Formats: sequence, C-alpha cells, structure tokens
Amino acid sequence: MSSTVNEAGTANVADVIVVGGGNAAFTAAHAAAERGRKVLLLEKAPQELFGGNSYYTAGATRIAHDGIEDLRDFIEFDERHAVTEVPPYSAAEYAADLVKVTEGRNDPELTEVMVNEAAPGLRWLQSLGLKYRLMYERQAYEREDGSYLFWGGLHVGNVGGGEGLMADHVAVAQKLGTEVRYGQDVLDLLLEDGTVKGVKVRTADGSVQELRAESVILGAGGFESNPEMRREHLGEGWENAKIRGTAFNKGEMIIAGLAAGAAKGGDWGTCHSVQWDAFTAKNESNRELTNRLTRQSYPLGIIVNNRGERFLDEGEDFRNYTYAKYGKVILQQPDSVAYQIFDATLRPMLRTEEYDMPGISVETADTIEELAVKIGVDAASLSRTITTYNDSIDVSKTFDPTVKDGRAADTVPPKSNWGHPLVTAPYYAYGVTCGITFTFGGLKSDTHGRVLDTSGEHLTGLYVCGEMLGGLFSSNYPGGSGLAAGVVFGRRAGTLA
Repeated sequence: MSSTVNEAGTANVADVIVVGGGNAAFTAAHAAAERGRKVLLLEKAPQELFGGNSYYTAGATRIAHDGIEDLRDFIEFDERHAVTEVPPYSAAEYAADLVKVTEGRNDPELTEVMVNEAAPGLRWLQSLGLKYRLMYERQAYEREDGSYLFWGGLHVGNVGGGEGLMADHVAVAQKLGTEVRYGQDVLDLLLEDGTVKGVKVRTADGSVQELRAESVILGAGGFESNPEMRREHLGEGWENAKIRGTAFNKGEMIIAGLAAGAAKGGDWGTCHSVQWDAFTAKNESNRELTNRLTRQSYPLGIIVNNRGERFLDEGEDFRNYTYAKYGKVILQQPDSVAYQIFDATLRPMLRTEEYDMPGISVETADTIEELAVKIGVDAASLSRTITTYNDSIDVSKTFDPTVKDGRAADTVPPKSNWGHPLVTAPYYAYGVTCGITFTFGGLKSDTHGRVLDTSGEHLTGLYVCGEMLGGLFSSNYPGGSGLAAGVVFGRRAGTLA
C-alpha cells in the first residue's frame, strides 16, 4: 500500500484505518474502498481465528421486506420457494419490535436508520459478492401439506452461516484492494489537537508502531471477553458466563475511545446472552461448532433449574424475541445451570443443527423420576413441576408453533404459548448455562457513526460501528438485528471516513 503525507509531514499508511475484523468492520472497509479510499483493516486475532463474533453466528440478518417476492432479487434460489410463505415484515414492525424488547430504551434515531437501511445494505453487499438465502432450518416450520411458513420477522441469512459470511467479506476486501493485517493488537488512538490521527499497534512480532490515517473506524466489538469488565459493569457472577464468540473482544478500544474524549453510549449494564450447552467440552469460542452450542427450541418444552422448578415463561413470545435475555435468567439460577425438558412427541421438532450436534449435553430416560436422577434433580420436585404444568394447559386451543397460539399453561410462572403436556416417553433433558454474545454498552455516535464527545460534538477523525456502537439495544434484542446494525452503520461510517 502506498503512503500519503499528512499536513504535519508524517506518512499516512492509509486514508482509512479500520480496527476490527467482523461483519461491521469489513462492511465499513468495503464502503470506504468503493469510494477510492486506501483502506487498512487491522484484525487483532491471528488469521486462523479471524472473523470476530460474526464468524460464530448463524448469519441471520433482520431486514424489513414485503414478502418472498421482494426478496427474490438477492437471495439464492431454492426449489422450496414455490411452496413457501414469508410474511411481510415492515420497517414499522421492525421499529416496534426494537421498542418492545428494549422496553423503549433504544435510540429512536439510530433505530429509524437501521430499520430502513438494513435491506438496501444487504442488497449492496450481495452486489459485491456476499450470498444470502432463506433460513429454512432455523426460521420456518414445514406444514402438513409440505409447504413452509416463516415466522418471527427473521427470515434471511448468509449462505454458509457466519463462516460463509466472513469468508465472503474477506474475498470482497481482496477484490476491492483493502489491505488486511492479522495479529494486530491496537493499543491506543493517536490524538493530536483533539483530532484522531491514527492508532498505536503492537504487531505479531511484538513491536509497537504508530499507524496514521485521515480517519479511524472502530469496529472491534464489546467487552464480553473480559471477565473483569463483565463483573464491573454487568454485575457479580457475570465473570462465570461462557464466551460464545471470539476471545479477543476485551474492550480495549472502547477504553481507548473514552480516553480520547468519547462519550459512553447505550446500556452498559446489560448484554446479549443465551441458553448455551452447559457441559460439552470446549463450550467457549468453539470454531467448529460455533452457534450450534445454543439451545433455542426451548419455547416448545419447559425449563427447570437444578431444584426441579420452572422459573420463566418459555412461551412468552417467539424465540427471536426472548432468547437474548434468557441467558441472564439462567445465570441467576443455582449453580448457573438449568435443564430444557422435552418428551418424545416434541423431540422431532427440535432444531437438528443444535440438538443433534456431536457430544451434546443430554440425558434420556423412560420416566420423569429416572430423568431426575440422571440430571441430579430431586425426583419428587421435578415430577410435581411437570404434573402441575401438564394439568394446567388450556387444551381447548390447538398447539401451533408457527403462531403465538395462546395455548397457555396457567401455572406459576405461566407459559403463555405452546403448552404441550410432557407425557410420552422417552423424556429428554438438555443442560444449559449462560452464554454471553456481546455487551450493549459502547461509544456514543450520531447516525453516521461519527463518535461524539461528552459535549455532544464530533470527535474529529473517529467513527464507530458494530457492537462498539452503543444505543440500539438494552436488556434484550430482536434476533438478527446485530448483523443488520453492523451492515447499516458500518456502511454509513465507511461512506464518510
């Protein structure tokens, strides 16, 4: 990469430096490179561990659309399309879902931009070389007539999941001439007269360099991989959560941004956390199993703690709207462990990619009492819980997992939908704990990714995107909106930088 000389006579290594290596960072790099900017992307991880948290996702991306006909122009062909129903999902519904799950704590201006620009952002990325498809295995149920119905507002994902997403991003970066350096531990920002002029980085050989550019875009993730910061900001016990994604998101660049004068943005006291395989070996940052360690068919059955007691409403809403908050609830249970319970009737409906994975934490038995013994739960307590649950189900309503069916279990706590009696052997128990995905607190910016200082002014030369951008999420989040935010605000930052 050739160098330019700035006003101080010091060589710039690039016009734009992007710090981070996930979906948002690469999207920002593409947007800048398309404008003719010389872009240098610095990824902390070694090349064999590239991809940030995005690599560990299923690639699901929430966008507004008008149904399957509106999606055909950029999704891969599938012969099932002819018998598939994809309900329209408007920008207004998208915004309303964000308000609902965050209890109104989402930034309205950031929200408006995201819900309107997520779909155009995916079409733009597809034009560059990324590949998208309908997510049948995760977001649709096959009906008795052989047709498919999608549900929950989340319908589109990357071909090849997170692995495919990041492989495509790297290929596009290469095509656009972006230089990508791996093993780059960015330590600090270079700040001169209130303007960000570059970064200080420790390279793979241990040497420290100052790399200068006209603009710096931060897309280096949150602090979920830093147990000390988790405990400080999320609370006691969070140091014990399992890291779902990359082990390299330790919050250094958030700290560097704050030290440079940036204001805090978003909710620093909450995060995205899910039900995660509790006992499988290597259940953190597992690049082979990635997202398959989640356990997300829980709305069909019940969840009990190790006292044999239910403690949440498994059927409160579609999984897309509850899964990111229930990890926290599991963490608060005794020993931070719980068990998802299903019977033989429900078992075929569980997501194959998650519940049939190798080495899964599962126990099976022909009676509830035997199952209790296998998972170390008091048999009388578990039997009482399941009997009470079974007897309280409103059997006048039809069980239908494709809609919120209102088939409630009138017990404490209630189960609002998808009540199904657990009466058919064998019975299954899947051990789960809390898996942390990313933290919701970060840096404050305007709607173009320009970082704001504590007085509300732009911190010249500094941009932010992805999980470092605070303000969109609090306590909970609608599934697929994280990758959508990375696309929208990464593109916006790269368009200006």
